[in-house]
Formats: sequence, C-alpha cells, structure tokens
Amino acid sequence: MEGIFELGDFRLQSGEVLANAQLSYETHGSLNAAKTNVILYPTWYSGRHDDNRGAIGPGKAMDPDKYFIVVPDMFCNGLSSSPSNTPAPQDGPRFPRINVYDNVIAQHALLTGKFGIEKIRLVAGFSMSAQQAFHWGALYPQMVEAIAPICGSARTSRHNWLFLEGLKCALTADADFQDGEYQNPPALGLKAFSTIYAGWFASQTYYRESLDLTFGGEALQNMEEFLNTAHQVFAKNDANDLLGMLDTWQSADLSNHPSFNGDLEKALSSIHCRAIVMPSETDLYFPPADNELEVDLMPNAELNVIPSVYGHLAGGPGFSNDADDEYIDNVLKRLLL
Repeated sequence: MEGIFELGDFRLQSGEVLANAQLSYETHGSLNAAKTNVILYPTWYSGRHDDNRGAIGPGKAMDPDKYFIVVPDMFCNGLSSSPSNTPAPQDGPRFPRINVYDNVIAQHALLTGKFGIEKIRLVAGFSMSAQQAFHWGALYPQMVEAIAPICGSARTSRHNWLFLEGLKCALTADADFQDGEYQNPPALGLKAFSTIYAGWFASQTYYRESLDLTFGGEALQNMEEFLNTAHQVFAKNDANDLLGMLDTWQSADLSNHPSFNGDLEKALSSIHCRAIVMPSETDLYFPPADNELEVDLMPNAELNVIPSVYGHLAGGPGFSNDADDEYIDNVLKRLLL
C-alpha cells in the first residue's frame, strides 16, 4: 500500500522549517496486533520505494506474510518533499538542506504517528539507506532491535565526499543548469553525471569480465549501450533532487547530533542493538576497512563482508546477481532469528 504522511511544518536539524512537509511511503504485509513485526527499509540514492521491492517477498527475509515492512522515501527523491515538488518559496535550488537525521526523525513520526509502532525488529538499508540504519540505531536505541547496514557507512568518508563533489561539478557545469533555475533538464550535465557514476558503482573486475554488458538484466552490446542504460537510472530524477540527495550523502555523519556533539566513538557505542554490517569486498564507495573501524566501536555488532565482484552494486536488490541477493537475504534471516 502506498501513502503520503503529512508532517506539517517540519523543523530540520539546520533550524530551518520545511513547510507542509510530506513523507511518501509504501507498506508490505500486515501489522500484527502487538505491533512487533515491523521492518523498516528506507530508500537509497536516486531510488524510490518501488526499487526496494526486489528484496521483499514470500520466503525472503523481508517476508510480507510474516512482517509489516515499511519503505519510506527519502526527502529529495521526488516522491517525499523534494526540490521538484515543493512550491515557492522553497522550490528548486531554494529547497532546504536535509541531513540523514532529518530523514530518520520524519520516519519516526510516520511509524509512531501513523501506525502507533513502538518497536522495530529490523532497520535494513543499502547505501544511503544503510546510513539511515546506523542513524536509527543511535537515535532510537530503545526502539530498534537490530540494524543491517548494507554497503554504507555511519559517516561519509573524505574520499567518498570527494567522489560526490565530482558528480556535483559535472552536473552543475552544464550551461543549461542555470544555478538550478533550468527550464528544461540539463541533459549534458546529467549525462556527465551518470557516466562518472558508472565508473565507480562496480569493481575493476566487474568491467574486466564484461559484466557491465548484463547491467539491468539486459544483453548489451558495448560500453555505449551500458552507459545509456546507466543513464536511465538517474535520468528519471530531477537534477535539483539529485543534488539534494547528494548533499544529504555528503553531510552524513552519525556524530552530528546534539546527543553526540561530534564524537563518532560515542555515537557508534550508543548503538546497543544487534547489528550485522555488510560491506561488499569490492565497493569503491564504502570499502570494508571503513566499516571495520565502525564495528569495533559498536558493542553488539559483527562485520560480514559480501564476497562479490559487483562492487557497490552487490548490496542493491537485483543490481548484481542472484548469488549476492541470496547471500544478503540469508544474513538478514539470521539477524531476524
């Protein structure tokens, strides 16, 4: 079931108020009488709730016959409040800056205000959704029983930030971008953006073995067709929306909350729930070494590296291959025991 939750005038971590804020979401399955069968599975960069459906289904860890699975859309993804769908004076490039905690606090309002939920069995997430899982565990430790961050980090690394800055520069360099006041999509900027992105979302081995020619489940003939297919992943998004989500990603920092005052060790050690952190062994955005440092500071966490050549793609449902999806699903089943 798809829905929109009205947040009203929503105060952000920055102090700015997002007027008439809305959170889009989708649910799968039914909430039990005790409201104890809840899984939260937020969206990731450029993704929308329908993109999450690949990990949800009978017999899977996220089984709608057993669990009530809530999939909230991130701010700036074009469905929840975003630069592209917010009226003046907060439209387009004037849309407020959003951080990960803003998304998590809005999602908490959805779960408690709409459904009366007080306990969450699992917060699972891929990429930016993994960042949200870390933030959920830190901010609501009494509510969350387990988290599963997949191919994501508690704080965006300096190297990851730099990659994202390159994407931003490519997109905004298009003369048609016009400082975000474009009348038509900045096509050249979006093409440059998706081309750079495609060079990073999988491993060198992935390209060496020509696995890019199976991207999207299609039989592609050459690199040009691959890049065109990759471009379509991002072309469905408004350029200002992409930049809004990118800013949230760049600013992701678990310690950036009054409860932690910039102390990442304190923030990570506050995550008392069970946690299995799952990097891909070949991820160029979120390498396992970054997660190793985080897991060492979490009192009830383990590191489980996904053995895959698909790089960052290994963590997204249907983005790599059946073996990667099954590997992740089996780990999630273990976490839900």
